[in-house]
Amino acid sequence: MKPQWIVVTNAALARIFSRKSAIEPMVPVATLTHAQSRLRAGALAADRAGRQAADNSHGANQFESRSDPHRKEHQRFAREIAQQLDEALAAGKFGSLLIFSSNPFIGELRAQLSHAVSERVQALLDRDLSHVGITELERRIAVPSDGKA
Repeated sequence: MKPQWIVVTNAALARIFSRKSAIEPMVPVATLTHAQSRLRAGALAADRAGRQAADNSHGANQFESRSDPHRKEHQRFAREIAQQLDEALAAGKFGSLLIFSSNPFIGELRAQLSHAVSERVQALLDRDLSHVGITELERRIAVPSDGKA
């Protein structure tokens, strides 16, 4: 039986754990960080919004960026996590997957997962547990002994 992987993530940090069964302890596999997600929007944008005089007035029109710089960084990090999961699945490192992610990053991550990885997902839960230590994390995601979730 292949191990189960548990992914605990938000837009700036992803921790991946492995366990052989629901009663086995979790073992850290990888930690991914994305510091750009924590930067201010001004630090992420390469340029100021464009300006153009549209008529004979003394003012100028400002063109706003169509995409939020933070959202672009979140998408980039979600792609990085999804790629790591694709590579691990291709190498046979896990058989099933639990994902705990903050909202709205859970949507960004879900959009980046390949079909093959999505088929392995047993649960995709909107919970930001990235700040929780491994002992507390095991307690929070433990399956009760009677088998009911």
